[in-house]
Amino acid sequence: MFRLAYVPGVTPAKWVNVWTERMPGVPVDLVAVPAAEVVGLLRNGGADAGFARLPIDRDGLSVIPLYVETTVVVVPKDHAVTAADEVTVADLADDEVFHPLDDTIEWTTRPGLPAFTRPATTADAVEMVAAGTGILLVPQSLARLHHRRDLTYRPVPDAPQSQVALSWPTDATTDLVEDFIGIVRGRTVNSSRGRTPATPAEKPAQRKAQKPAQNGSGRRAVPAGRKRKGHRPR
Repeated sequence: MFRLAYVPGVTPAKWVNVWTERMPGVPVDLVAVPAAEVVGLLRNGGADAGFARLPIDRDGLSVIPLYVETTVVVVPKDHAVTAADEVTVADLADDEVFHPLDDTIEWTTRPGLPAFTRPATTADAVEMVAAGTGILLVPQSLARLHHRRDLTYRPVPDAPQSQVALSWPTDATTDLVEDFIGIVRGRTVNSSRGRTPATPAEKPAQRKAQKPAQNGSGRRAVPAGRKRKGHRPR
């Protein structure tokens, strides 16, 4: 069993599918965990590895940054920003912006005006946006995860972005963890940097052509009833 944790918005399916093909005898146990809890889960042995959102406390953990997500603003469908294909942080200066306690974006300066409350979770903040009490900036995958028909979103290119990474306890880098690292890095099954692949089935040995037996004179023996070519009877 390989235990793989993942935070909201991360979809590990493509890597798990490769794992299933290469390691059919080792099932994957997927563990959904809030972004704020993934580090504790890994340190306590609750998972062999996990997808987290940076930054995280890396003490005792190994980290491989994978990809960066576009930040988007989630708004009601009748909000003014929907008139544009994308917006800037400055465009949101007069809006009340929710900053949930599980926010995964590292802000140096928070955009817009502080909302009347800090929701406990991103899901709670989305509900408040739907109620028309403010707007929310999140990684695009979280906007998709919490999609509602009465809400939409627009990219904010100049906002800080969220980065997804693979992490695992440094002192627990098992063979299975190494196998999964290889899959995430895109190594092939025969990669020299991965573990030694299973030996493929050997092809049946080709039979060697049998040479005709020779008689004591060094000539090839002729089956009874057949005459040697060019031989004249005496």
